Amino acid sequence: MKDSIKVKGSFRLQVTEGDKIVGDSGWHKNQITNLGFNQYLVSLIGNIGTPKYVTHVALGTGGVPAASATSLAGEADVAKRAAVTAATSSGSKTCRFTATFNSSDSFVTATKNISNIGLFNTSAQTTGTMFAGNTYASSSVATNQAVNVTYDIIFS
Repeated sequence: MKDSIKVKGSFRLQVTEGDKIVGDSGWHKNQITNLGFNQYLVSLIGNIGTPKYVTHVALGTGGVPAASATSLAGEADVAKRAAVTAATSSGSKTCRFTATFNSSDSFVTATKNISNIGLFNTSAQTTGTMFAGNTYASSSVATNQAVNVTYDIIFS
């Protein structure tokens, strides 16, 4: 008998203005980075060192993170990372992360075209380890708009 476990994920962003959705990325597949596998999953399962946990999501204006990426291209164009809420249901093999970039938090100081996303273990920009991320069709976001993120990591 052969056991195999696959890890995959997907994410969706919605840009809102008040109660109205003005942009929707649709669902996209993610890419788990090499350090994501090593420092989050392998360390946790093997009790090796200090495992990392996803606590924040970042948005950027760059492209697809490479498997070897440690940071998110263009993240400096977005002023803050957002804290995630993680949840799963009993018997589920999915961890769902949700976060909101609120306009009141001034996460953008001018209209930006955001195009990539990453999950991190810290709120501090340009530090921490990226677990996973990817790119999507560029979306314009203004200072009076919010971005809602849903990011699923699925074990099958």
